[in-house]
Parts: sequence; structure tokens; C-alpha cells
Amino acid sequence: MTPTKEWKDAGYVTEAVDKNLNLKEEIRRLCKEKDAIILAHYYTVGAIQDIADFVGDSLALARKAADTDAKVMVMCGVHFMAETCKLLSPDKTVLCPDLTAGCSLADSCDAADLRKYKAEHPGYQVVSYVNTTAAVKALTDVVVTSGNAVKVMESFPKDAKIIFGPDYNLGNYINSVTGRNMLLWNGGCHVHEKFSVEGIVNLKKAHPGAVVMAHLECKAPVLAVADVKGSTATMLKYAQAHPEQKEFIVATEAGILHEMQRTCPSQTFYPVPPEVSEGSLGCSCNECEFMKKNTLEKIYNTLKYGWPQIEIDPAIAKDAVKPIERMLELS
Repeated sequence: MTPTKEWKDAGYVTEAVDKNLNLKEEIRRLCKEKDAIILAHYYTVGAIQDIADFVGDSLALARKAADTDAKVMVMCGVHFMAETCKLLSPDKTVLCPDLTAGCSLADSCDAADLRKYKAEHPGYQVVSYVNTTAAVKALTDVVVTSGNAVKVMESFPKDAKIIFGPDYNLGNYINSVTGRNMLLWNGGCHVHEKFSVEGIVNLKKAHPGAVVMAHLECKAPVLAVADVKGSTATMLKYAQAHPEQKEFIVATEAGILHEMQRTCPSQTFYPVPPEVSEGSLGCSCNECEFMKKNTLEKIYNTLKYGWPQIEIDPAIAKDAVKPIERMLELS
């Protein structure tokens, strides 16, 4: 069905869904009918993770999808993640339930700005975090994830001239543990930037035996007080590998707690709250509003109508997939 102007303007199918439908059953029925799979990032709501074929972080999901025979994939995450799926599965249909589900980190590095910065620093190679647009990846020499960034960077000579972006905190962490002096793009994730040491200290007082886990997108002071530092997958695997540890304080987007609690039911996980600004009532968790734009209703509609589809300019896609392939070789 041809998308209506209303749908295009909204970025998703706005058609109301019958409230009497069992959406979980209908989504699975449509997946079977259309030979589709559901990919859900750890930061989506629990109901979406529960109906997904695969749950994980962005690159792991894209690689899983590329290894399946399914013709259609629905990427429940944010826009750049759907682009990465399309880069690794160019012959498949990639659906994004809401095109307006962006990413503050990816948006902090515009391709035109990066192109200009590269021109101002001849002789430098560009290493980009996977949380970037396809256009930025096309200007990149190698992509990294929070899970393999240090390993990939250590494959470069110590004196290599490197521009790292867009996440300043991740780049700063890599510099600190590898002794490098990369030029760092001043970008960040609006969720991970909000975590404070004070919030962790208060939770630690209440739960002195808890292990503190923090994502590498957090600021240096937060990482300094963390016992476990790494990607969402790293934190999840650590909890699974340490059943004797009963309490964890978690500094990353609160959606990961659903999978942590599902796979580690005998353990307790406490989300670190965001910093509380003056006059704010505060919140007990720190969530990404872009991830939460994914809903069961939107997933149902995108499967029903086959829209919105992700398309990438072939010239950009040709260059954007190269740094991903190089990363896979190095890691």
C-alpha cells in the first residue's frame, strides 16, 4: 500500500489499531505471513523484547539479521540501527516502525561537518562509533562498538593519527586505557550524559554490597566509580556469569533491566537515576525517549503495510559498509 501524506509527515503509519486485537499474536502471525523477523534493542520496552526474534545491541542485531533467511526485518531501535541492518542486508526489506526515532549521539556528528574536519586534518584516519549515520560511516576508515573499541584501536600503531567520533566519553576512555591521544569529536548520548556520581553514591549507601556497572558512553567520573565498565552486552554477561552476586547498580538506559531480570531472576538490578535539575521532581530511571517511540501498535502497522522502509543511497552504502567489514576483520 502506498504511504499516505499523513504517514510520511508523521514518520510512521498513523492508522488506529483495533483495541480488541491481541497485538502480540497478530504481530507473530504477520511475521509468519510475510517471512519477517523482529529485532529489538535492549533499550526498547519489555513488551517488544518479549515478542522479538532477537534481542541485543545494534550491531549484534544487524549481524543476526544478515545470517537469517528471512526476507523482511523490523528493526525496533533507532534510525541508524535500521540503516546498519540495511547496509549488512542490502537485498532484504528493512522496516523501521518510526522514522523519527533518532539518536542524539548519531545526530551530534553531521556528515558535512565531519568531511570539513577531515579536510582540516590531512593524514588522519577516522574511527567512528557504530552509533552514526550511514553518511558518516561512508567517511570513516573503521567502525567500532563499545564492546570491541579498545581491541580494534590496539590494532593501530601507537603513533597513528586518528580522529575518533562522535562519542567523546568513549573516545576519552580509549585514550586513557591505551595511552593514545586521538582527536575527539565532541558528541554524546543525552541519556548517558545525565548519569551522576552522586546518584551512584546514594544507591551504594543503600546497597553497599552491590556491584556498579556503567556503560562506556558515561562520563569519566561515573566510569571511575564503576566496578564493571563496558557495553550493554558486557554488563549483561557479567551478571549472568556471577550468580553469587545478588545486587547490581546499573548506569545505562533502563530498558536493559528487562533482559537482566529475565535471564537473572534471582538477582536485583537498580537503575541509576539521571541528574536532577533545580525544580525538577526527578525520576527513578533514565530512559531514551527515541527508543520508547517503538510500540506494539507501530510494529503491527509497519508489518501490515510494509512501511516505513529504509533506503540508502547506493553510493553512500558502498562506502559505508567498508568500515564495518574492516571492523569485523580486526575484531
